[in-house]
Amino acid sequence: MMDVKDIFDYLPHRYPFLLVDRVTEFESGKMLKGFKNVTFNEPQFTGHFPGNPIMPGVMIIEAMAQCTGILAFRSQGEKPDGSSLYYLAAVDNCRFRQPAVPGDRLDFEVIALGHKRGIWKFSCTTKIDGKVIASADLMCAERKV
Repeated sequence: MMDVKDIFDYLPHRYPFLLVDRVTEFESGKMLKGFKNVTFNEPQFTGHFPGNPIMPGVMIIEAMAQCTGILAFRSQGEKPDGSSLYYLAAVDNCRFRQPAVPGDRLDFEVIALGHKRGIWKFSCTTKIDGKVIASADLMCAERKV
């Protein structure tokens, strides 16, 4: 549904911190699904961990948060114009069940639980091969820059 060029229109992130490769499903105000292909040549793997590359959990949370930003902006029918950003405001009920390694495809699903006055709440999951490897409830807040 959205390739990386389309994602550029909704997120300010760029390499090496853009963590969403594609959006596969979108339902305005309700949910978004997307994915990231984890590759060995990503910069975090030189130090996390040499000889045993594991995707840092905080980067999985960030990838889910990037999905929530796309969902929020698209649901409002607008593209960011540089005057505001969505900031990650809270992470609750976060669980990691399995590590992600190079060669994995991280499938994200974010569900909007509600929003009021620029603050959105989401339920997020990350799966590999259909198995949940991470989940969290995220809150994001729109702020003027």
